[in-house]
Amino acid sequence: MIDLILYYGTEIIFIRIDGGNITFHNSNFGVRGSTIEGLNLSYPGVLKEFPDLEDNPDWRHIAIKRFKDKINKMDNEDKIAEYLVKDLKMHGYVPKFKQKHGFRRELIK
Repeated sequence: MIDLILYYGTEIIFIRIDGGNITFHNSNFGVRGSTIEGLNLSYPGVLKEFPDLEDNPDWRHIAIKRFKDKINKMDNEDKIAEYLVKDLKMHGYVPKFKQKHGFRRELIK
């Protein structure tokens, strides 16, 4: 299990990677987290990643499916964490900490 902490403006985003399961937490979700299906995806952000979805009315569902497929192809939690940090950095998130279960928290550079 790996936990990531990122900042987005004044919000603190907490991401838990447990095998292939990823949950996202912030002040809007409270104690209960959300999977990728529960997140508000921005249309411009999705188009940055998948320009072919521009005129597709089902863009949200296709983007979520592509995200899940990409995660399922990854070998381990470290690769998933690396991908999430790299991808979210491009959308304005600032990564701060990463913590593997049973280890001390480390600063993400």
